[in-house]
Amino acid sequence: MSYAIVYSSRTGNTALLAQTIRDALPGEGCVYVGAPSQEALAAETIYVGFWTDKGTCDAPTQAFLQGLTHQKVFLFGTAGFGGSPAYFDQILARVKENLAPGVQVLGSYMCQGKMPQAVRTRYEQMPDSPRKAMMLANFDQAVSHPDAADLDRLKTAVTE
Repeated sequence: MSYAIVYSSRTGNTALLAQTIRDALPGEGCVYVGAPSQEALAAETIYVGFWTDKGTCDAPTQAFLQGLTHQKVFLFGTAGFGGSPAYFDQILARVKENLAPGVQVLGSYMCQGKMPQAVRTRYEQMPDSPRKAMMLANFDQAVSHPDAADLDRLKTAVTE
């Protein structure tokens, strides 16, 4: 089986997931690892990673997914907000909308990812409210992610 690992990572979170997948899979058969590229289309299976932007995958990943025609894909991503499988499922459903009918989704995995300090600074400038408190608490919770448990769950999802 040939495979490629394609990912877009703004803060390093999704890059860490991509490296975890690379380490979990056999070295033979890997035809490409890196940013969205036509080179990856030579693989039978493509592991496609993204960071969450406005509730879906980032624009370069959207464009890559829309170019797939018949490949098997495993989707993986990170989101600053986390803790809710239902939220991750909503994101994945929107990401899958970019796939042509002939593309088979083999599986998916999402976890929370840390956000840049500038995001916390922006939250701190919001007027005091329950929403502000929730945003700050989520930011602080995300700081340690992806953590070892997140990476272990990803390895399991990819190798099953």
